[in-house]
Amino acid sequence: MSLKEIFDNQKPVGDTAKYYTASGEDGMVSSPVKEAAETGKEVLKDGGNAIDAVIAMQLALTVVEGMNTSIAAGGYILYSDNKTKKTKVINGHSKAPGATTPDIFYNKNGELAPFDERSVSAKSAGVPGIMKALELAHETYGSKSLERLIDPAIGLAENDYRVSSLWERTIDNFKDRMGDEARKIFVPGGKPLVEGDVIRQPDLAKTLKIIRKEGFSSVYEGEIADAIVETLEKMGDIMKKEDLENYKASIEEPLWGSYKGYELAFPAPPNGGGLAISQLLKMFEKLNISQYGVHSWEKYHLVAESIRLVLADQQTHIADPSFVKIPLRGLFADQYIEERLKLIDFKERKQEIAPGDPWKYEESRPNYKQKQDKSFHGMETTHFTAIDKWGNVAACTSSIERIFGSGIMVPGYGFMMNNDLTDFNPEPGTVNAAEANKFAVSSKSPTIVFHEGKPFFTLGSPGAETIVGSVAQVLLHVLDYKMDLGEAIDEPRIFNNPQLSWQWEDGINEQAMEKLTELGYKLDRGFEKVSADDRLGDVKGIMINPWNGKLYGTADSPRPGRAIGVNNGKEK
Repeated sequence: MSLKEIFDNQKPVGDTAKYYTASGEDGMVSSPVKEAAETGKEVLKDGGNAIDAVIAMQLALTVVEGMNTSIAAGGYILYSDNKTKKTKVINGHSKAPGATTPDIFYNKNGELAPFDERSVSAKSAGVPGIMKALELAHETYGSKSLERLIDPAIGLAENDYRVSSLWERTIDNFKDRMGDEARKIFVPGGKPLVEGDVIRQPDLAKTLKIIRKEGFSSVYEGEIADAIVETLEKMGDIMKKEDLENYKASIEEPLWGSYKGYELAFPAPPNGGGLAISQLLKMFEKLNISQYGVHSWEKYHLVAESIRLVLADQQTHIADPSFVKIPLRGLFADQYIEERLKLIDFKERKQEIAPGDPWKYEESRPNYKQKQDKSFHGMETTHFTAIDKWGNVAACTSSIERIFGSGIMVPGYGFMMNNDLTDFNPEPGTVNAAEANKFAVSSKSPTIVFHEGKPFFTLGSPGAETIVGSVAQVLLHVLDYKMDLGEAIDEPRIFNNPQLSWQWEDGINEQAMEKLTELGYKLDRGFEKVSADDRLGDVKGIMINPWNGKLYGTADSPRPGRAIGVNNGKEK
């Protein structure tokens, strides 16, 4: 089946009960919050490029999606430049402070603090990188002034913003994770904000104005940096001013994967999401999953078990390559993939999935303890993307890790601190153990798909380790099943990790569910209905037709997002 067949099946339909699809000829944005999408769209209409649009959307999302990203977030921007034909990763991932030790979350008695406790500790805050990533992206690829890109976010913070149903549910579910300062904003007077309420965020507006005046460096060297350190020091944290001053974002080469003649670009390790998706696609290719119907039990079973295999490897072998050796050759060796696939059985679901030993296919041995990380990690982040009229593609995934991050809001500055250090394995000596100046493993997976060297599809999702399954399944639905983008994203997804944390979305047919039950899947742990609280991920995607340049964009249903196309200066 050809790439042309994929585009012959695209059928933008606008608003439906399930999703929204947009079309465009001169640009496209897709964002999890409508106001952020509109901000990016206006930048494109004003002659900005894809990087400009992504910078503006990230800044806007610090205001309208502050439970998932912030000034103190970490993240990756994946950028494909159509003029130079080069694809790069801008790494703004959060980093451990210089005084971090492997036992950071253990008490004096040698006892590990429970996840819920350590996730709201000041010690969980990593040195944030997203503002440095925006600075580097702006200096290297941007075309519009910082003032033009940040002013919309300032306006959103200064003026009334109407609380959505997503805000209401999120605040109600996670209000107990917030510290006193955050509760003043989101639970004023002890009463959680509800849909229809209006909110103003003057402290956050002040912070954004400082950045507009002094640049992104003010988060790392100026008064914002001072406020971060002062806030965390009072709570017993180890972050110092020099940790912020010494942080450097970087432009790096992507990790390249392949699938049936397509090339895919992802952030490389310490990012673990792209590596897992790339390994998963190699499994899908060998399994030839598309020989089974898109709604068949065989497809669901093969996808679920394959996800478990790659995540077991990610949890055991992937970490910051500045600290440990990673068996990249072994993980992608054909013999190793075939060896792993022998663990999948059509007669039953395996009760246990252990990590493999890819080092058998390497010329060296590991310099770490090969022990799987089975600890709990947070579940949220955000993803957004843009394509401009020149064909440049930018995709960004950013996060403060858990919803509302560490629960710590910087007083007088209006933004939440991340709790990114909980992405480390709390057990010392393991591959992803906490260490000074180390990046924790992340599953962030901004993705660009190429055919014959040309980008034609970009996508990504929030959801911690479920990102791997969400992105891979949408890729499968588009590339193999040739589905319309909106339908491919809306198609029910499943997830299963090595710890048997089985989840699925409503819509899987009864026959398949019955067969999966026979195989040993405990379906009482799944979702009963699809809503903003229980969709797996929140995939954003844009496709570009290589023959006529037409763009198609879709925003998934969980969040109040929007894809907006630009057509000769008009949105569509």
